[in-house]
Amino acid sequence: MRKIWLLFAQTVTVCLAILFVLVTLRPEWLRPFAKNTSGHENHAQNAAQIPSNFEMTSFAGAVAIAAPAVVNIHTTKRVNVSRFPFPVDPALRQFFEQVPGMSQSQKTTSLGSGVIVSTKGLVLTNLHVIDGADEILVGLRDGRQAVARILGSDRDSDLAVLRIDLKNLPELPLFAGAQPRVGDVVLAIGNPFGVGQTVTMGIVSALGRDGLGINTYENFIQTDAAINPGNSGGALIDAQGRLIGLNTAIYSKTGGSLGIGFAIPASAVQLVMSQIEEHGHVKRGWLGIEPQDMTSDLARAFGLNKSTGVIIAGLLRDGPAAKAGLKVGDIVLSMDDQKVDDTTKLMARIAAKAPGEKIKLEVYRNGKTQVFIVSAGQRPVQPR
Repeated sequence: MRKIWLLFAQTVTVCLAILFVLVTLRPEWLRPFAKNTSGHENHAQNAAQIPSNFEMTSFAGAVAIAAPAVVNIHTTKRVNVSRFPFPVDPALRQFFEQVPGMSQSQKTTSLGSGVIVSTKGLVLTNLHVIDGADEILVGLRDGRQAVARILGSDRDSDLAVLRIDLKNLPELPLFAGAQPRVGDVVLAIGNPFGVGQTVTMGIVSALGRDGLGINTYENFIQTDAAINPGNSGGALIDAQGRLIGLNTAIYSKTGGSLGIGFAIPASAVQLVMSQIEEHGHVKRGWLGIEPQDMTSDLARAFGLNKSTGVIIAGLLRDGPAAKAGLKVGDIVLSMDDQKVDDTTKLMARIAAKAPGEKIKLEVYRNGKTQVFIVSAGQRPVQPR
């Protein structure tokens, strides 16, 4: 028994001596073991701190609702391409373009996006996506394709309604029931650069953006969700997967997304689509005037204390405004008892009137304020 205890004591002594030597001379040999041990302990501790009902923030549900109805739009058209460099002078260029054999027809293709808003096959997109196309091919997420025909378009709002003939179509109806709020999370779905269906996330940056020179009538949702070439006509959805807008344009000097994108609100799209379905085009109010914004210098010239109102800089002969007695140089101060601030808002309010509807205009002329009642005409339909 004594020999066993002596052997045990010698073994322990040798092990302690080896451990002392390792700790003193080669401590790094022991670190991997210490790291692994502490790592397991930290992992177990972090796992214990996560509540059992914890869920990662995800918008997969919203995408699953909306994405099947977002389509890719492929267009083809033929354009005349010069065989030789044409002169810079416009007159000479036009002459050479008419000479037989100086140009040749060439097929070009472009890509965009659209949204199926009805199982009847109605597809919404931007007019600039399909403008001038000889053939429009709509590709669904499930792999099906169909040739589309143009049901109607509206150049003033850059919208077009297409129809495709396929069965069992997914749909994403327009959600015009509630106005989005600045700060709401939004997702943009489309086909940027032709890489395939892509989802990007951002927030509503601003509402009611206008004066951008993109469309005649502007009332954009601004978002920082990445929108790039090819996204035009795609869906802007909220966190519940509802269609709140149609992606239209970006502000960029490079052609890529800089976090400033614009979408047409669902309420505006709904008005255009319903009129195209009913009439084949959009009916808008029209007065036959050419407005000009008031400036401080012009206000002083007209004897006004404030630079408010809109100047009538031009008037169409026999137009609704001319027939009602308005003249060039008149200053429109209010419309239907609501103050007029600038030309963009004035023209949008006139356009919202139905043809034949009465409009009350308060006008400043020769130092006096007068009231005119004008019957709105119908804005001439812009050619495609």
